Amino acid sequence: MKMASRRANSWASGSSSNQKIVGNSYVRCNCGKEALIRTVKNGPNLGMKLYGCPLWPDKHCEFFRWVNEHTDMEENQLKLLDKDTVICELEVELKNRDEKTKKLQSKKAKLEEDLKHMKNELSEMRIEILKCSRNEKNMYMALSFSWIFFGFIFFLS
Repeated sequence: MKMASRRANSWASGSSSNQKIVGNSYVRCNCGKEALIRTVKNGPNLGMKLYGCPLWPDKHCEFFRWVNEHTDMEENQLKLLDKDTVICELEVELKNRDEKTKKLQSKKAKLEEDLKHMKNELSEMRIEILKCSRNEKNMYMALSFSWIFFGFIFFLS
């Protein structure tokens, strides 16, 4: 009995034999009994919870696990949840990028249409400038001929 008490103290890293016992239906110890949650009362692990055999200290079946410790299945479930979370975040990011791409494509199409209209207006303006330039040349020629004609009539008279 004295040896079991010494092992129990080292078993919980500084726990005392004066521990609070709470039942847990999900975890079973090595002897098949329902494991109990115990609280460490002193030492470096003070206040931490652990699963232990309900027959301790009378019978010690070498079962010990911290409450926050996960089984392999729980670890895999957590990893799977993490991966699912990453996948969901990436899917949301992809959806946002797709929406931005659609908006940018729509904006690009509108800008291309505006550019097409501006090119047409520019072509029309060039044609108009060419017409005005021809008219200006014609006006200068008409003005020059009229002055020559005026000078010719003035010298003849």
